[in-house]
This record gives sequence, C-alpha cells and structure tokens, in this order.
Amino acid sequence: MSIEILMPALSPTMEEGKLAKWLVKEGDVVHSGDILAEIETDKATMEFEAVDEGRIGKLLVEEGAEGVKVNQPIATLLAEGETQSSPAESSKKAPQLTEARREPPTAKPRQDGRENELPVPPKRPAATPASVEMEIPEGVETVSMTVREALRDAMAEEMRRDKTVFLMGEEVAQYQGAYKVSQGLLDEFGPGRVIDTPITEHGFAGLGVGAAFAGLKPIVEFMTWNFAMQAIDQIINSAAKTRYMSGGQMECAIVFRGPNGPAARVGAQHSQDYGAWYAQVPGLKVIAPYFAADAKGLLKAAIRDPNPVIFLENEIAYGRSFPVPKLEDFVLPIGKARVIRPGRDVTLVAHSISVSLIIDAAQKLAEEGIEAELIDLRTLRPLDVDTVITSVQKTNRLVTVEQGWPIGSIGSEIASQVVEKAFDYLDAPPTRIAGKDVPMPYAANLEKLALPSVAEVVAAAKAVCYRELE
Repeated sequence: MSIEILMPALSPTMEEGKLAKWLVKEGDVVHSGDILAEIETDKATMEFEAVDEGRIGKLLVEEGAEGVKVNQPIATLLAEGETQSSPAESSKKAPQLTEARREPPTAKPRQDGRENELPVPPKRPAATPASVEMEIPEGVETVSMTVREALRDAMAEEMRRDKTVFLMGEEVAQYQGAYKVSQGLLDEFGPGRVIDTPITEHGFAGLGVGAAFAGLKPIVEFMTWNFAMQAIDQIINSAAKTRYMSGGQMECAIVFRGPNGPAARVGAQHSQDYGAWYAQVPGLKVIAPYFAADAKGLLKAAIRDPNPVIFLENEIAYGRSFPVPKLEDFVLPIGKARVIRPGRDVTLVAHSISVSLIIDAAQKLAEEGIEAELIDLRTLRPLDVDTVITSVQKTNRLVTVEQGWPIGSIGSEIASQVVEKAFDYLDAPPTRIAGKDVPMPYAANLEKLALPSVAEVVAAAKAVCYRELE
C-alpha cells in the first residue's frame, strides 16, 4: 500500500507553507534521511526529509506552489514492487521530519604523534561480515515494521490488556502524535484514555505522576525530551524518589516517552541527548532502544514496571523498518544488553541510533580483517556492564559510541567500570566516541562535524588495534 507524504508542520502554529523546491523526482528511490524538498514559511526555509523507505510514486503538488495546507498529501511513496495508485487509494500516512541528512566527515590520522605501544595484532585478510542478530525466538515468524509502528503496537497491546493504562501528551489524540506514534489509538480507546494536553509539560507531567500515585499507569509523551526540561522537577523529585521515600508504600508506575537526542538543524536547544542525565538519577529506569523489536518489547516491559521509566526514542529512527516477532505477548527484560554481532578483535558499544554507526563501522572494519563485536546496550539504567566486560575479556579492546556530550557520558561510566573490573584484559585504553563538547550548531556543515560518524568509529577501532592509522 502506498504511503501519502504529507505537508509537514514546521512549527506548532504553522497552517500552510510554500513548497519551494522538489529535490526528488517521480521514480526516485529514497531512504530514511534523504531530503525530499524545501519548504518555506513566513519565518524560515527548511529542508524536509523522508522517514520511510520506498520509491517516489507521484508528486501531487507542483514546485513553487504556495498556500499548501499542513497535512495535505504532496506526494506518494511506493513500497517495493508496487505500482502507482491514486491518492484516494492510499490510506497509510507517514509524517515527515524537517531535518537535513548528514554525511560522515572523513577520518583523519592522529595529530599528537603518539603511538600505541601495546602489542599489535597480526593483519588478517578481509573478514566475512557477520550478520546482525535479532533477539527473536528461533522459529518464530516475523513481520517487518517501522519503529513508529512497533511503539504504537506496544501501547495498544498494553492498553487492551490493562484498563488502567492511558496515554497523554501534546497532540497524541486527534493529531495522532507529533510523529504519528499514536496513530489509531484515539479511534480504538477514545478520548478518556488517549488525552490531548495543553502545552504545559510541567502541568501534564505532574498530572501523570499524581495519576500513578493513585494506581493508574500513565504513558506521558513529550513531543521531544528537550521540552521535558520544563517538567524536570516532577520527573526527578516526585516520580523518581517517592517509592523510596515512602518505603515502598507508594508506587509510581509511569512511563515518560518521546524522541531524544539530536534531530537535524533544529538548533542547540532542541538537539540534546538526555540519556546520561536521567541514567544518573536513582529511582528511574532508563531505556534507549534502536531496533523495532526492542522498542516494542521494552516499551511493554516499561509499562508493566512499578517504577518510573524514562523511554528515550529517536525521531530519525522512527521510520526505519526491522523484523518484529509475531507473538501475542512479546516482552523483553529491562537491564539486559545484547550482543548483536560477534567478533574477536574489538568491542564496539552503543545505544539508540548510534547502534547504526557501529553496524556500518563493523562492515568497513571487516574489509580490513578486523572483526568487531557489537553490543547494543538498550537500557542505560540499570546498565548491563557484565555483558560488556565479557566481550572485552575476549576482544581486549573497547570503543563506546553515543551522541551525547563526552563529559559524564555513558561511555565514561562504561570505561570506568571496565578499567575497574577488567583492567588486566585490556590491550589498549578504552576509547570514547561522543558528540563534540559544544552546544549543537544550527548550520548543517557544523552540525555534522559535532556528531559522531562512521569514519570516527572506524578510526577509533583501528587506533586501538594497530600502532598507527594506515
């Protein structure tokens, strides 16, 4: 079934805009992150990119058209093997994000002149790239779905199972979510359980915490975790601490969820990764999945957990498709990392969308005979350091990757614990790859330099494996 690409809302108040320029043509194959068009409003010109993959079927709005209404279909996206259908035949709609695609900067050799004096592993012929392993029971049938769809299904299944579960947040009901994650939930569960809130994060987060104290199980969606800064007192001082301070007499079974981390060209105040911030707070559980199956299985577990859970999604990953098991009740354990690719030479650790960086880096390293073992943390608190240590005991080298800032980062904590608990196994110092220690630039060329890249991960892995970069 073809997907209607809709005119995006570039701001909460935008009602219409000008489709200034198409950057694709009919028949083009597009991938998540490809820039489709330039959209103009009275305030700004923004690039607008694809979330889902497919082939452009028909451009429904001409280049230069003014007064194009928000949510008006402007093009169709065809699935593999599908032919063009009319707009009336297209029933599946996907949101589009206002983000510029990033290309990784070229790796550069070390500039400090220092060499790694540790033993150099012998160079090997190109390794056969290992496939990424999904945590799906053997023999279970799977279905391909986007992360967005997996999150929606998780909420729907839990709302059917438990009538105390409800969803609240800005635009989660009639608009079906700022990123269409709650698509269809209002129709099924009604306005009593899918609740649109005013634009007041402090207010509706506090309302959710109070509902949790009363025995309900709220899912509170933040349009972005950057906006949750307004609700930080409710999350940390009320939700996180009350179960402990009441000696277990008051539970706070609540899930705070929404997109986290840098998007693209949205400026410093909307491009922050809060993973390490919340992982530092006792009383909270913090989850940051990448794959659709993990998003579904861990969100279901989070909703059932008696503790407050911070569920960090990624808006760029929303439209990426992965296999998800077709099981009646697929739930994953909170606090367990997963080895998604075995290797022998270096351990690469990441979470959320940075998992895609280590997957791509592993393929490039395999071409040079370096077999990387890949670990997806999935949960940041509790942090599964044991899985990382077991891997380091085999590979003797460690590189962590994340989009957050380097100071007080998840990578810092992992490196500290590995040095403390597995120092004798290390043949090179643990290396951290993180976002640069600056507020996120708005300019696209500076933004991509501020974010980790595949080239940086490859360079770091080679640096811990060889005396110098070739």
